[in-house]
Amino acid sequence: MNDTLAGWLQITVLIAALALTYRPLGDYMARILTAGKHLAVEKVLYRLGGVDAEADQQWGAYLRSVLAFSAVCVLFLYGFQRLQNHLLLSLGFAPVKADQAFNTAASFVTNTNWQSYSGEVTMGHLVQMAGLAVQNFVSAAVGIAVVAALIRGFTRRRTDRVGNFWVDLTRVVVRLLLPMAFVFAIVLVATGAVQNFHGIHEIGTLVGDKQALTGGPVASQEAIKELGTNGGGFYNANSAHPFENPDGTSNLLEIYLLLAISFSLPRTFGRMVGDHRQGYAVLAVMGLIWAASVALITVNELHSVSSTAGHSAGGMLEGKEQRFGIWASALFAASTTLTSTGAVNSFHDSFSPGGGGMTIFNMMLGEIAPGGTGSGLYGILVLAVIAVFVAGLMVGRTPEYLGKKLGAREMKFASLYILATPAIVLIGTGTAMSLKGERASMLNSGPHGFSEVLYAFTSAANNNGSAFAGIGVNTHWYNTALGLAMLFGRFLPIIFVLALAGSLARQQPVPVTAGTLPTHRPQFVGLLTGVIVIVVGLTYFPALALGPLAEGLH
Repeated sequence: MNDTLAGWLQITVLIAALALTYRPLGDYMARILTAGKHLAVEKVLYRLGGVDAEADQQWGAYLRSVLAFSAVCVLFLYGFQRLQNHLLLSLGFAPVKADQAFNTAASFVTNTNWQSYSGEVTMGHLVQMAGLAVQNFVSAAVGIAVVAALIRGFTRRRTDRVGNFWVDLTRVVVRLLLPMAFVFAIVLVATGAVQNFHGIHEIGTLVGDKQALTGGPVASQEAIKELGTNGGGFYNANSAHPFENPDGTSNLLEIYLLLAISFSLPRTFGRMVGDHRQGYAVLAVMGLIWAASVALITVNELHSVSSTAGHSAGGMLEGKEQRFGIWASALFAASTTLTSTGAVNSFHDSFSPGGGGMTIFNMMLGEIAPGGTGSGLYGILVLAVIAVFVAGLMVGRTPEYLGKKLGAREMKFASLYILATPAIVLIGTGTAMSLKGERASMLNSGPHGFSEVLYAFTSAANNNGSAFAGIGVNTHWYNTALGLAMLFGRFLPIIFVLALAGSLARQQPVPVTAGTLPTHRPQFVGLLTGVIVIVVGLTYFPALALGPLAEGLH
C-alpha cells in the first residue's frame, strides 16, 4: 500500500511540475526562436564562425548546414576518442578502437547516445566533458532548430526561406540549454551526484574483495544528458548508478528533466503559429500516449513475476534498483523510451514481456509523446499532416493544415518520413537474424532473443539509445551496423522534414471555410492518436508478434 501511495504521489508531482513549466518554458523558447536581436556573446560566436546572422536560408541551405555541422562533429568526436591516450585527464585509458569510436561518434552526434562500452573504464574525463557532453548540447539544439524551421514553414507565405540554422543552433545552446543545465547540475550535486576530477580509486568491499571506483564531472553531464534527451551514462549502469542518480528525489528530477522541454514545445508551436489551441491539441495527444504507456508498463511490472522474483517480492523486481522499486522504474522506462533519451534506471531486459514490449513499442511510435528535444514535435506534426490527409480523403476535400494545402508534394515528404525509420529497423533486424555470427551474440534464444535484436535496432534507428541488453553488441558488425542505423535514422527524417518545411513556406495560406477540418478540437486529438497507433501497429506488428507478443503468450 505504501509503495502504491508513493507511486501515485510521484506521478502527481511530476505532472504538476510539467504543468507549471509548460507555459513559461514554452513561451521562452518561442521568444528565443523569434527574437530580432542577438546577444553580445552570440555576435562574437557569429564572427568567429563567419556566420551572417541576418541571412535567411532556403530549406536546402538549412539542410546542408545541419549535415555539414553534424559531419564535422562526427569526425571531431571520432578523432578525440582515437587520440584520448595523448590528452589530459585520460586516466591512462587506451584509445577507443576504431569501430567503437565510429559507433560512439555517430551515437552522440545523432542524439542517440547508444553505448557499447562502459564509460568509467573506457573514456577519460576530457573526452567525457569536451567530447561527449558537448555533443549532448549541440545535438539537442539541432533537433529544436529543425522543428523551428518546420513551424516557420507553416507560418510563412510565398517564400523559400525557413530561418538560419546557425542562429537557431547558437540561441538554443546559449539561451536555453546552457543556463538550465548549469542550474540543474548544481541541484543534482545537492542531491548527492558526483562532480569532481578524481581518477580511479580502489576500495575494499564487505566480502574482502577490491572494487575500482572512478570519479569525474558526473552531475554536469547528467543534467544535459536528461535535459537534452540524450541519455548517455557516465557509468555503465547509467541512471541506476548512485553517483549519477543518488536517491528518489534525484530520480524524479531526472524524469522531469527528460520530459520538460519536449512537453513544453507544443506551447512554443502554438505561440509561433498564433493559435495556442493547436499546441494544446498536440499536447493532449502526447499526454494521452504517455499516460497509457506509464499505466501499461506499471501494471505489467506489478502483476508479473519472474522466475527469480517470487510472489512474495511483490512483482517483477528483477533488474530493478531497490532504491526506486517498480513504480519509479516503470515511470522512468516509459518516459525515457517515449523520448529520445535512452537513460535507464533499471534493466529493460528483465522487464516482463508486456512491460518490455511496451518500451519497444514506445520507440516504434517515433518517440513523439513527447519525443526528443525538437524531434518529438516535428515527428508528431508530420503525423498530424498524415491525419489531416486521411480526414480529407474521408470527406472528399483537399486537406489543409494551419492554412496550408497538403498536396502530392507534401504527402510524399510525409510518407517518406514515416517509412524511413521502420525500413531501417526491420532491415537491420532481419539482417542480424540472418547472420550466424550475429545470432551468436544473443545471450537468449527464442522470442526473447529476437526481442533483444529488435530492441537494439529500434533504439538505434529511432535515436533513443537505451539497451534491452542481453546481447553482445561490441562487435565490428554491430558497432558498424548500429552506427549506420543511427545516422540514417536521424538525418533521413530531417531531410524530409526540412523539404516539407520549404514546400509549405512557398504556399499562400488559404482561408478557413465551413469544410475545413478543425485541428484543435477533441475529435482531431482522437483522430491523430488513432493514426499514430494504427500506422505504427500495421508497420511493426509482424515483428512484435515474433518477439514480445510471442513471449507473452508462451
